[in-house]
Amino acid sequence: MPSYSSYRVPQSHYDVVLIGGGIMSATLGTLLHELDPTLKIAIFERLGRFARESSAAWNNAGTGHSAFCELNYTPQGEDGTIDISKAEKIAEQFEISKQFWSFLLSENYIQDPKTFINSCPHMSLVFGKGDSEFLRKRHEKMTESHLFKGMQFTTDHDQLREWIPLIMGHRKDNEHLAATKMDMGTDVNFGTLTRKMGRFLVDDSNVDVFLYHDVKDIDPRDDGKWKIDVKNRMHQKSYEVTADFVFIGAGGYALPLLDSSDIPESEGYGGFPVSGEWLVSYNPELIAQHQTKVYTQATVDAPPMSVPHLDLRIIDGTEALLFGPFAGFSTKFLKEGSYLDLPESINFSNIRSLFGAWWHNLPLTQYLVRQVAMTKDQRMQHLREFVKDAKEEDWELKVAGQRVQIIKKNDEDGGKLEFGTEVVVNNSGTIASLLGASPGASTAAYAMLQVIEKCFPDKVENEWKDKIKEIIPSYGQKLSENPELTEKVRAYTKEKLELNY
Repeated sequence: MPSYSSYRVPQSHYDVVLIGGGIMSATLGTLLHELDPTLKIAIFERLGRFARESSAAWNNAGTGHSAFCELNYTPQGEDGTIDISKAEKIAEQFEISKQFWSFLLSENYIQDPKTFINSCPHMSLVFGKGDSEFLRKRHEKMTESHLFKGMQFTTDHDQLREWIPLIMGHRKDNEHLAATKMDMGTDVNFGTLTRKMGRFLVDDSNVDVFLYHDVKDIDPRDDGKWKIDVKNRMHQKSYEVTADFVFIGAGGYALPLLDSSDIPESEGYGGFPVSGEWLVSYNPELIAQHQTKVYTQATVDAPPMSVPHLDLRIIDGTEALLFGPFAGFSTKFLKEGSYLDLPESINFSNIRSLFGAWWHNLPLTQYLVRQVAMTKDQRMQHLREFVKDAKEEDWELKVAGQRVQIIKKNDEDGGKLEFGTEVVVNNSGTIASLLGASPGASTAAYAMLQVIEKCFPDKVENEWKDKIKEIIPSYGQKLSENPELTEKVRAYTKEKLELNY
């Protein structure tokens, strides 16, 4: 039976090698094993546990991203129209994740859904007449789509005091506020979920899991396979492994590993590392007054991942409030990475992209400098825009995860900073990598299905199709075009995930 033992030696060849022990690799490994249990699969994770980096509970906001509350997913055009196309796509993608998790529960591969997902209303809150009008138009546009059926809108202070009493305390009656609320939002502990999948792979599958094993290099072979150099960090032993297919799901380290593969598709990519911090409160009196997630508009020049929000979090059965994130900067690509990560990632093929992105994002650089220099008292002042009487003794600083935003080659500007999630696949479909951040973990099942479709197209079209539809009942259909299917799928996942909205 596979185990976590650091003494085990990898086989010389695998059908599939997955790099990284986060939610992406755990999801892809589980899907591939379910589609073909005979596949020889190995997972290499450089740390001693699944989900120690971006997937860890406090390293992300825990929002089940459905585009219910994230205003940056619904941009307003110069003509005043609201574009909800991205919001619809993200909502559909999260529904795929919920179906996948429901399947795992149905098969008893994982248990106890409340340990990793809980109902938590999602709200958008804006201040002032201009933003209130934007939110009204956004609500009007979004509720034309059945994906956002049930979204409520109000500017009424009495209603807002009922929804968000903590935020409404000590507010003036003439203050312009507007909010939307979706009761079917969720709070997700992606760390616990990832470790549940990892435990299934270790105990009940033929997948080999190697912790404390660092992949140092990936090179193409003449026969179309991949040579992977792996180092056992516990015993300082190095191994050479070959694989037919490689997936790089190593968070910030995906970029240098993808570059080492020398595939043409990796040329021009660069990375911009962004870290962050939360203000966190465990005060039960405050928590009782805020049982929701509330997102607002990003400040000018702030990256989308720094949209201010005040959230209920449920981690290991304990409730807390989280406010932030406050952006930071480090040259590390992972929290447990090296300060040389950024300089060592610069090469001839991406230096123009990096310089172009820096030159055209000078305000972002200035914003990060200001954020890094902030004291706790200054962070508390930002919190008091939400919670008027917030007391410093009720809140503590907690370091959030490290993200690497994608920089892509751009003919016009040299390089462009991207804030989404992107799957990079080579022409032969033998290597794939996930780059980027938000919405990230929420859309893991959708992203890994993309990898499977691009890298195993013949199998998807033939022997795997029926199984995929069993795992994801809505597979191959657009929920945005099918109200009945949407209602059916949501009823199914609500029951299996024991949600109570």
